[in-house]
Amino acid sequence: MPRSTAAFRVAGSPASAKPRILIVDDEDSIRDAISRYLRARGFDTKTEDSAASALARLSQEHFDVMLCDIRMPLMSGLDALPHAFRLDGDLAVIMLTGVNDAGTATEALSQGAMDYLVKPVELAELERAVERAAHRRNLEIERRNVEWVIREEVALRTEELEQEKRSLRTLTVSIAQTLINAMEAKDVYLRGHSQRVAELAASVADAMGLDADTVENVRLAGRLHDVGKIGVREDILNKPGALTPEEFAHVKDHVRIGMDILAPLSHMPVALEFVHEHHEHYDGSGYPRGLVGEQITIGGRILAACDAFDAITSRRAFREAKEANETIAYLEGYVGRLLDPDVFGALKRVVLRRKTLTFIDDVHGVA
Repeated sequence: MPRSTAAFRVAGSPASAKPRILIVDDEDSIRDAISRYLRARGFDTKTEDSAASALARLSQEHFDVMLCDIRMPLMSGLDALPHAFRLDGDLAVIMLTGVNDAGTATEALSQGAMDYLVKPVELAELERAVERAAHRRNLEIERRNVEWVIREEVALRTEELEQEKRSLRTLTVSIAQTLINAMEAKDVYLRGHSQRVAELAASVADAMGLDADTVENVRLAGRLHDVGKIGVREDILNKPGALTPEEFAHVKDHVRIGMDILAPLSHMPVALEFVHEHHEHYDGSGYPRGLVGEQITIGGRILAACDAFDAITSRRAFREAKEANETIAYLEGYVGRLLDPDVFGALKRVVLRRKTLTFIDDVHGVA
């Protein structure tokens, strides 16, 4: 819950108290007369006879309002203004002068003074000016404090929402991972495939210089890309020979099944799009939409390459696994057809250097 802004009132007088006033004027009679009047009206006042001594006092004490003469020896009131505000940015300043000069008044106000009074000034009017300046000062402090509280509350709530999103993602991906594990359990040759594709795809994305969010979405898509195979018949998954056209059409349907299963993960649209396109081919011969080249998302192109690499380097019922170097040489023949040339180049670098990313949460088996 937002905290009361009263708790953030900076050092100074409470809203109900009379403000503390520093009176700066090189004329003793004027300085003393103003001080006596304001004290009689309940104000706490201090006096100084020069800008330099006023700045020295400001460095040691807090004041709400400074009444400052403009024309003083050595340092004028205008010259003192920026130094005063550096010492106390909340100080309300009223300038006093014996000369009614519009240019000087404009300069004083432009430098941050709240008011400009010409001497001789009626003391009652001076008191009203002090009250106005102090009130404006307090309003400004309150406004700033309220803005600070709002920023803090927004930052806190944003972090809470991000945490909720992370928790939701962890839960939903974990559930999807359970389905993937169940699917991979149906085929001994598929065990660990999704995890390996995820790690390799993230490494390739990183090698391509993609941003951290894209790398993470590629990794998540790699974990989830084959969830739809839970709807593929076991006799087809484990078939030792070539598939018939009807059987291949059944296998291709795993993309649609997977997207239906993952539809509730609407808070992960980028990863889901990568999953949707992991069987698209660079030359347009893939499925389900027959996309061509850069019509395919970068995540879809990366997954297509890494899925193919892991499939070839893994043992299947109908063939033995190929070595990594042999697989890279084999896939080179599919560059520009199945594979994006840039993606293949990054895959080749990663594989030949045996460089794969290790993610901390993979140690615990949770995405």
